[in-house]
Amino acid sequence: MDMDWNHLHAFLQTAERGSLSAAARYMGVTQSTLSRQVSALEIELGVTLFERVGRSVLVTQAGFALLEYARTMGTAAHDLALAATGTSTTVDGVVSVTATDAMAAFLLPRAIQRIADVAPGVKIEIIATDAISDLRRRDADIAIRHVRPQEPELIARLLRHASAYFYASSDWVAKNGHPRSANDALKHRFIGHDRDGRYLTLLQDCGLQLTESHFSVLAENTVVSWQMVRQGLGIGVTMEEIAALTPSVVRVLDDIAPITFPLWLVTHRELHTARRIRVVFDLLAQEFSVPTVLSH
Repeated sequence: MDMDWNHLHAFLQTAERGSLSAAARYMGVTQSTLSRQVSALEIELGVTLFERVGRSVLVTQAGFALLEYARTMGTAAHDLALAATGTSTTVDGVVSVTATDAMAAFLLPRAIQRIADVAPGVKIEIIATDAISDLRRRDADIAIRHVRPQEPELIARLLRHASAYFYASSDWVAKNGHPRSANDALKHRFIGHDRDGRYLTLLQDCGLQLTESHFSVLAENTVVSWQMVRQGLGIGVTMEEIAALTPSVVRVLDDIAPITFPLWLVTHRELHTARRIRVVFDLLAQEFSVPTVLSH
């Protein structure tokens, strides 16, 4: 079969980027042109390669069977072009990483600097959100999560268990004293995260008999809520690594046990075979397996 490389390339870029529009932008063609190329390949092969889900596309089982071959051909074509120009083979391309707002703002920069040092041709796209991004629909290439994914098509690596403690600004402590016990906590205001009671329940599970009246401000965005703590509006919770990178905060409620949670690094099983994603995945695993606070 004389397969048209343009058609195969259109399929590969659409599968890698999760939508026709994103692939068309990357390739510098119109979406209608890209769609015709993918359709032509489906006709040539007699299979359906994608299923449409809203504006995104999902690779079918038949598409997955073809995808690794397409990646191999794409890598070979790329290396051929490099050899023709006398350029050495490098790891390059865009890798999207999703993490919580706070982790993206405070902890990812160090890891991204390491990636830039090792693989300067890789460009990192950061998707900062506290929502659990769906890697099956390619919302991101790699996710840092606090819960273990159950989907069999995802690869997950447990990095470690992290700890979060209670903190307040040094000015707040100078003004209000240093609360240490659960009874002390009842006299003070806290920074909350939601209106549906989930965060309150979390604190109550820690042994704090708080009510909604103890929250002076609510901020779902964790970076914003941490700024409220830094500026003296009340007591808040954050990872010890973030607190270590934040000047003028003091750990309070010392008698309360830390809130522990797992850190999982996740990617799609098919994406993990892409060289640039595998490199970034492994570097992130190295960086987040050891608490940042221990290296300062």
